Amino acid sequence: MDIRVVFASNLRHYRQARGLTQAALAAAMDVDRAHVSAMERGQQNVTLQTLQRVAAHLDVAPAQLIEERSEGDVRSRKP
Repeated sequence: MDIRVVFASNLRHYRQARGLTQAALAAAMDVDRAHVSAMERGQQNVTLQTLQRVAAHLDVAPAQLIEERSEGDVRSRKP
């Protein structure tokens, strides 16, 4: 599967699981909501730095955003 599609799906999943809107995540990351939307549609190639920032704001390990997951799998990063 295309890594952008995997990332997009995981981003949307973990954002919604945390009860965040696209606008809330965008505000926390200091980016435009359209940027978050583009990432969630797989239309944005994200840098490793962006991957790390998204993961930090969603409280997941960066690897969780790029690994194919089964539905219902919401593992949080261990402290």
